[in-house]
Amino acid sequence: MKRLFLVMLLCLLASSVFAKEVVYVYNWSEYIPEQVLRGFEKETGIKVIYTTYDSNEVMYSKVKVLGGKGYDVIFPSTYYVNRMQKEGLLAPINPKLLPNLKNMDPALMNKEYDPGNKFSLPYLWGSTSLAINSDFVNQKEANTYRILWDSKYKGKVVLTDDLREVFHIALRILGYSGNETDPNKIKQAYELLRKLRPNVRVYNSDSPKIPFINGEVTLGLTFNGEMFAAAQENPSIKYIYPKEGAIFWIDSMCIPKASKNIANAHKFINYIMKPEVAKMISEEVGYAIPNKAGVALLDKSVRSNPTIYPPLSVIKQGEFQLDVGNAITVYEKYWNLLKSGK
Repeated sequence: MKRLFLVMLLCLLASSVFAKEVVYVYNWSEYIPEQVLRGFEKETGIKVIYTTYDSNEVMYSKVKVLGGKGYDVIFPSTYYVNRMQKEGLLAPINPKLLPNLKNMDPALMNKEYDPGNKFSLPYLWGSTSLAINSDFVNQKEANTYRILWDSKYKGKVVLTDDLREVFHIALRILGYSGNETDPNKIKQAYELLRKLRPNVRVYNSDSPKIPFINGEVTLGLTFNGEMFAAAQENPSIKYIYPKEGAIFWIDSMCIPKASKNIANAHKFINYIMKPEVAKMISEEVGYAIPNKAGVALLDKSVRSNPTIYPPLSVIKQGEFQLDVGNAITVYEKYWNLLKSGK
């Protein structure tokens, strides 16, 4: 009887130990291959509890409300890294736990939003720009975001469900920076966007390729990776860099300050930085990787595809998103008015 009790006690202790070997990952929708998650589990024995979101605002609100509890790795975009770090929501990254850090491209490290990468490491980078179905839209006319306002495309436009990106294109049309903080200029952008409303069929950051593939929309503001995937199904879907410039961003891997699995979070991030894993992610989701060793493994047709890896001239013409500080409340005010139809 004592032996049976001892065996049961050992089993209970063992199960409690193994139960702690988890990592809670909160990422964008359709942003990591399932085989990457399973590969990490197989290599480390750590179970991945994976959930998704479709906008920075949703992710930020949830992490802030919970005080960072319940998640171990999150993927905020460029300017949200800075914002969340300032608000004390992020834990510092320990480079000593990341031997694969050597694979990262220095050109995409040490950015203004996180000098020294103390709180973040780049996961993927890409752009948000104009996309069209060339069966219905003249590609020669699609050299400007202004085409989205053309009345002949009433109910045929998709926009990302992202207030900064949507306001960005209006600000650029008006000749301002997409990182504008002047309330009057932001209001001007709102007034311009009000005129776009009749053309907007849907706001979609979850999977904007779907309305293109289904024929619900013929043009819009969307992500390069989504259009790379859509073009595989319909070559008439084109991704375009208009004269106002594309929006560039970096989605980063961060650890919430209240994470209860800090070591496992570092193991997950380190696994993502393996060259062969980075290659798999880029090929599956269609976005550029900041992993120099991983890029070298990619097929030339991918490395030379301007939708994924735009030329330097296109990058210089565009603009990376930055934190706008307290001006975000002005954006949020007009965003809510815009989406409520006011």
